[in-house]
Amino acid sequence: MRFTLLVAMLLSPLPVWAVPAEPQAAAPGNVPGYVAKAIADPARASDTKDDARRQMTAVMLFSGVKPGDSVLELDPGAGYWTRVFSGIVGAKGHVYTVWPNETAKYSAKGFAQWTKLAATPHYGNVSLLKQPAQTPTAPTKVDVVFTSQNYHDYHDPFMGPVDIAKFDKAIYDVLKPGGVFLVIDHAAAAGTGLADTNTLHRIDPATVKQEVEAAGFVFDGESTALHNPNDPHTKNVFDQSIRGHTDQFIYRFRKPK
Repeated sequence: MRFTLLVAMLLSPLPVWAVPAEPQAAAPGNVPGYVAKAIADPARASDTKDDARRQMTAVMLFSGVKPGDSVLELDPGAGYWTRVFSGIVGAKGHVYTVWPNETAKYSAKGFAQWTKLAATPHYGNVSLLKQPAQTPTAPTKVDVVFTSQNYHDYHDPFMGPVDIAKFDKAIYDVLKPGGVFLVIDHAAAAGTGLADTNTLHRIDPATVKQEVEAAGFVFDGESTALHNPNDPHTKNVFDQSIRGHTDQFIYRFRKPK
């Protein structure tokens, strides 16, 4: 889920345990020009205030997305990540954004806004797809499948819930050999499994790893760019004392060639 921090939160100090980890910003010389250009696109000026907190550069570098790639993004929300993916893949690439049918009553406004935005020439390489949550797919095999703060939702009643084995297998099938599945989500306490997905909106990273690997993926590394060791993992992610500063894991899984 993607939500904007309330002004009240910004005006009051965070508890000590909610202070985020030191950002892991990439050195300017290590950022490819196509990534820097996409992030600096004036069309996403209103998004840039969140780039440091959400570690946009680090996430794009970790995803490995490049010009000419095809990306399948699940639950794009307001398009925060979509806009940068669009800029990176360019005219020879494509971004397919999947809006699960099951979220229609929750995402109608966002879908309408993004439908209008995607119709502009600037985002001519973006397509909107409405599909059953359990079977995400694209018209062609893709290089990257991406989901941010949404993997846990697929276990919850409002999504069906879906058969997660079939869901992960559908992602595996839509990827090209060697393709990447990137998962960002709010971390639950170790050993909690799926207990907190519908209450705290968190998921045990070990459970995600187990589920995705069961579909045939190979774990290909993790980034700690969004890690916050001071998050106690006991708060709902929408609790104002931790909102926007949760401990998040970034896992990369690869489909074998």
